[in-house]
Amino acid sequence: MTPRLTLLTGGARSGKSARALTLAHERSGGKQVLFVATAQAFDDEMRTRIDVHRGERPAHWTTLEEPIVLDDVLDRRLTSRDDRPALVVVDCLTLWVSNILLTLPEDADVETIVSERTRALLEVLARHRATPAIIVTNEVGLGVVPATPLGRRYRDALGRANQLVAAAADEVILLVSGIDVPIKPR
Repeated sequence: MTPRLTLLTGGARSGKSARALTLAHERSGGKQVLFVATAQAFDDEMRTRIDVHRGERPAHWTTLEEPIVLDDVLDRRLTSRDDRPALVVVDCLTLWVSNILLTLPEDADVETIVSERTRALLEVLARHRATPAIIVTNEVGLGVVPATPLGRRYRDALGRANQLVAAAADEVILLVSGIDVPIKPR
């Protein structure tokens, strides 16, 4: 049975996105996949990365580029009777949390705001449980403590979002050097 919610986590360049594409292809049975990309092209290097990732996805998949409002966008798309996807991929929470952080005032309670938005996303996915989802994120708890307050706020907010998604997920896989390390279920 296909897990309803899968979380893929790991370090930068650990193979998470590639594994998400493989799982989506296998689990969708060749049917429509909705790929939700959270990256924003703020510079040429990021534009190049985004273009490379676009080229890696099958042409028949639908891509939505949504940097911040994941819950509303997914709810509208999954509620639609036309062209409902067989599976959703969200790539990635790491950039999504960064995008949210950049919209907030300096004194905002980032961890609380990100936690609320993460819960809203999870509620949408639970409401549409007939459509399995794969979420990609970076594990930020294994590195050094960030040197700046902004870095620590980001790490804490993403860490909390990761915990919420992992708790709700049926399956959690850690990617290490391109190798799956199943975390949940055990």
